[in-house]
Amino acid sequence: MKTLSNKITLNVDGNAEVNVKGFIAPIEYTQYNFHVDWDELANFRVAEPEKQYPTSVFQAFLPPEPVAVGECWEIQEEGALMLLKQLHPNPLLKLAIDSGDSYGLWGCLRAENDKFAEIMFRIHAEFIMERGKYTPSQFAGHLVIDRFQEKVVAFKMYVPPTTLNFDAGWKQEDGNYFAEIGYCPKMELTAGKELQDVEFSAAITQEEAARALSSRFYKFQQINWVSLEEALEMAPAQRKPIHVISIDGPIFDEAC
Repeated sequence: MKTLSNKITLNVDGNAEVNVKGFIAPIEYTQYNFHVDWDELANFRVAEPEKQYPTSVFQAFLPPEPVAVGECWEIQEEGALMLLKQLHPNPLLKLAIDSGDSYGLWGCLRAENDKFAEIMFRIHAEFIMERGKYTPSQFAGHLVIDRFQEKVVAFKMYVPPTTLNFDAGWKQEDGNYFAEIGYCPKMELTAGKELQDVEFSAAITQEEAARALSSRFYKFQQINWVSLEEALEMAPAQRKPIHVISIDGPIFDEAC
């Protein structure tokens, strides 16, 4: 992806504090009713509804060197883990069943002007329970920084409310392990107040930033995809075959 604008440096004032609110809604659906039969899943709620953090925690989300709009960098694990523990005391960034694509923490500078900078990010993590694990599809989010006051203006880390947005694994007393998939309508951490009607001097769209982040996890996202209709037109002209694959779940997150 092409980058825009000059490179900028981002920092936050480590002496300030940020109040973060956490929320996990009751699970609404699982394919095999784990959210009813498994107590840990039935009672899955946020560990700490509200918590104060030093602003230095959010330094982990900022680039270690100057970046331009559209550029990506790896987020430091320690700060992300501290925040995830507000949701559940046992987060794990290295997924137990790792396809190789599902590991990582990445940020992208989406927009900036003389006063503000907006970062979008994507994190893959899971929570280890006493009798199993809970794996969200992904944690998406954004962080807005006041560049001159070096403070957090807004922060949100959440699991997108797609049709199916988590996996779960339940180890039963007889030693058997069963997998499940389901839907939780809301799992998030939020802080500050969202910006309204701000004009950025350099920016990419949220869709472009999301694709840039997804491409850091899934190599197939780097392919220049076209619609089936376009492919049917292009194939004869380029004398290339069309390979068709049918799948029954998403291939761009961990809810499958």
